[in-house]
Amino acid sequence: MRYEILGPLRVIDGKNTKTIKAQKVEFLLVALVIRSDQVVSTDQLIREIWGEEPPRSATASLYVYISQIRKLLRSAGTGESPVFTRPPGYMLTLGHDALDLNDFTRLLKEGRDHLRSRRYEAAVRAFGDALALGRGPLLADIARGPILQGFRTWLYEAQLECKEGLMEAHLAMGRHRELVSDLYLLSTEHPMREAFHRQLMLALHRSGCRGDALLVYRRVRQTLRDELGVEPGPALKDIQRVILTDDGSVGTGSGR
Repeated sequence: MRYEILGPLRVIDGKNTKTIKAQKVEFLLVALVIRSDQVVSTDQLIREIWGEEPPRSATASLYVYISQIRKLLRSAGTGESPVFTRPPGYMLTLGHDALDLNDFTRLLKEGRDHLRSRRYEAAVRAFGDALALGRGPLLADIARGPILQGFRTWLYEAQLECKEGLMEAHLAMGRHRELVSDLYLLSTEHPMREAFHRQLMLALHRSGCRGDALLVYRRVRQTLRDELGVEPGPALKDIQRVILTDDGSVGTGSGR
């Protein structure tokens, strides 16, 4: 069986794909999957489902939802379910079942290692495969509990790291011209993310667009001043200085 939570919840059992229509039951299963092989207390699960003001019937309703999940996940013919009662709450044991989140974290680590070791093509594959696991909006996007909200924040940052690493590897392979449009989009979508602005400046400069690269620096500097009251960090300042003093070697280099 395979659990997929990097998008709408899916449970895949062979050729069958199972979904849950009841949102509260979805919240419960996703929280248990995120904390798989760990005990999650009844109080924590109630908070994930109802937030800070649960109804008086919350404990009884939680018991019903657990029963529904057990029925959904029960292995065919064995009568067993991976969800166990473990004081002070419940635990989902992953066992030999697959989880897309585990695939994502493995690929993210591989991408980091490849990038650090200058294996750029392998880094591109790892980061690209990690990002491809995302299937759309997360259930956690509408959740109120700390487990799902924390997961959403972590995944958002991890996916941004994948995008940064992917762009960095492409730049190192000399693909600066191909990256300009993507980096313009990323830097616009994430205006406080200095890494994308630095990468865009480098891609523009290596493409022979020195003036545009310096204009990017001016714009991001103004944005950081207006929104946060800070100056650009060392990496942005360094690339501006390199562009201003470059004799042409940066613009024609491979990027390594």
